[in-house]
Amino acid sequence: MGSIPIPSSTTAHIDFRDFLQQHIRSVTVDAYLCRLERLSRICDLNNPEKVKSIICNYPSSESYKELLAHAYEYYVKFNHLQWIKPHFVRQELPIFLPLEKELDALIARPRLKLSIFLQFLKETGADSGEAQKLRWIDIDIERSTVAITPTKNHLARILPASSNLINRINQLPRKTDYVFSINSLDGFRAGYEVLKNNLAVELNNPRVAQIAFRSFRHWKATTEYAKTKDILYVKHLLGHKRLENTLVYTHLVNFGSSDDYTCKVGRTLEECCQLVEQGFEYVTEMDDVKLFRKRK
Repeated sequence: MGSIPIPSSTTAHIDFRDFLQQHIRSVTVDAYLCRLERLSRICDLNNPEKVKSIICNYPSSESYKELLAHAYEYYVKFNHLQWIKPHFVRQELPIFLPLEKELDALIARPRLKLSIFLQFLKETGADSGEAQKLRWIDIDIERSTVAITPTKNHLARILPASSNLINRINQLPRKTDYVFSINSLDGFRAGYEVLKNNLAVELNNPRVAQIAFRSFRHWKATTEYAKTKDILYVKHLLGHKRLENTLVYTHLVNFGSSDDYTCKVGRTLEECCQLVEQGFEYVTEMDDVKLFRKRK
């Protein structure tokens, strides 16, 4: 990010990064610096009126213009400049909800670390920044739980994890205190973007290319609400502070009209436990076997 005139000395640049880290989460700092660098290629960042004009006419969505304005706002404050921040109205788009088989196809494809990272997102509903911060000491093998360190003003919480997930996590090398040892979440996400785009072409399924890290969280929230109809449980699962943020998941899909299930039979205690871990719910017992079902 050396091309950003903040001013140009290395010490000042480090000070600006520190300034950003005081106001936004660490995993977002690089994204803000990238946006500022992009603007600096077009105009002089020390000319607020010119920057404002560039942002307002930038060939992008209103949401991205707002992100550019947010990043430049910190630059203005740090350098004691003056400007009137433009206001943009975000276009509210429907939340994309993937199918479980699409998520599983993504989990099954990459190398071990990314595969486990995606499985962690699917099982816990954690934010990708929270997954990045997962430490070895956060994993309780005896209780089969993981402690989530919050980001984005979420709440800390302890969530259940399947024995399969914990066993897979323990296959990772313990190079640092952090399970996934991800230096840059943006770089990690870039590798995932290549993976999902290639898989979408291979499967001839363009929906796969739309599955972002946050899509795993959306899927988890929606399916858990469908199973429990307990909005407070889903609120705790996601770590939301406000119930309004959780309510969006209650109307994504009309689950009441869907009778499309996959059915499985459990004959032994081990088989029943495996089905429960896979998300199947117990229905009834018949002819000395237990019947389970899960929505497709």
